[in-house]
Amino acid sequence: MDPSEIYQNFIADISQHWLQYSLIPIVAAVIGYATKVAAVKMMFAPMKFVGIPPYLGWQGVVPRRAHQMAETIWDTLSSKLLSISDLVAKLDPHEVVKELEKPLNDASEEITREVAMQFFPGVWEAMTPGMRARLVKNVQDDVPAAVERMLHDIILNVDDVFDAKEMLVTHLTRDKDLLNRIFLTAGSKEFEFIRRSGLYFGFAIGCIQVPIWALTHSMWVMPLFGLFIGWFSDWMALKMVFSPREPTRYLGFITWQGLFIKRRHEVAKGYGEMIAAEVITARNIFESGLSGRMSELMIATISKHAHRLIEQQMGMVKPLVVYIAGGRKIQQLKVDMADRLLKRMPSLLRHAEAYVDTALDVKGTLVSGLQNLSAEDFENVLRPVFRQDEWKLIATGAILGFLVGELQVHLMLSLM
Repeated sequence: MDPSEIYQNFIADISQHWLQYSLIPIVAAVIGYATKVAAVKMMFAPMKFVGIPPYLGWQGVVPRRAHQMAETIWDTLSSKLLSISDLVAKLDPHEVVKELEKPLNDASEEITREVAMQFFPGVWEAMTPGMRARLVKNVQDDVPAAVERMLHDIILNVDDVFDAKEMLVTHLTRDKDLLNRIFLTAGSKEFEFIRRSGLYFGFAIGCIQVPIWALTHSMWVMPLFGLFIGWFSDWMALKMVFSPREPTRYLGFITWQGLFIKRRHEVAKGYGEMIAAEVITARNIFESGLSGRMSELMIATISKHAHRLIEQQMGMVKPLVVYIAGGRKIQQLKVDMADRLLKRMPSLLRHAEAYVDTALDVKGTLVSGLQNLSAEDFENVLRPVFRQDEWKLIATGAILGFLVGELQVHLMLSLM
């Protein structure tokens, strides 16, 4: 068949089936969009493995690798942006104690009464109301200074008694939804770009499909192009999110910079706000300090200062108290009083959370630090989501594209 005849048949076929041919780029665009939506969805869902473990099924990339993702977040924060010792050094122990003044007074009164009634019930009953009040007042007067000394001790030795990495990793591993939201917040526009890019790439490749199908009518054209659309559009969209790191001109008139890198100031604000509001908070710090891996060291520090307070209260009458009650009972009293203080500590510290969050200013520290990161370092804020199992996401897009292309060819044959 000579070229002119091929051309005439080509034109005739397109003229006769123009509607079907016009659908090809549209279907290709839908394939591109659908594969992108699926790829983004698969990064974050489902939260738990669905299917037949260990290989036949799927769990969202972020939830499945939550521990590793959380460690990556910590590595980025601690190596470039945050020093826990510098952060905690912003706290003024005197201001913390001022925030705790009323709850400390209430707790001091309760603990003093409870301990006195348990260890010296006869003495306590024999005391007049005025004597009891003076004893409670003496304790209340000394407690703020003791707590302030304790806070100074903790702040100076925070790296020895508090594991900030454990706090962050434990919190994010436990709350996978929050981990998802951190990455979704940081990359909100990038994920939307990835979804929309499927339309553009798919439509453009679909326009190339039209003449190839018209010339060949091969059953392999649609599936292979569907596979290519799914693979290429996934790969290119991910590439365009992070590359190039600096504005670069293409074809002499198109300038492009990786979308995520270009948005660093906007991303820094949202990312900093979320980390400060839901991860590195006073409440999480207090909770981890009292129950985390290094909590025994934290509790030992608190107990040490509680024992010193008791020694201070006994003062000159200690020999008499020891003679009456015995040294072992005094030691039990110290332990008991420290335990009672520790049990009340979480509720006591709630009253200082607002001050601590304000003083730490995690948001301000993170936002300014993120905005000053190099492009390469800033990329690591979001890149871990894509780096893990990236090839699986692209391969899934290609497979979905192939399957939709197979349906497309059957639809074209049925309409022609």
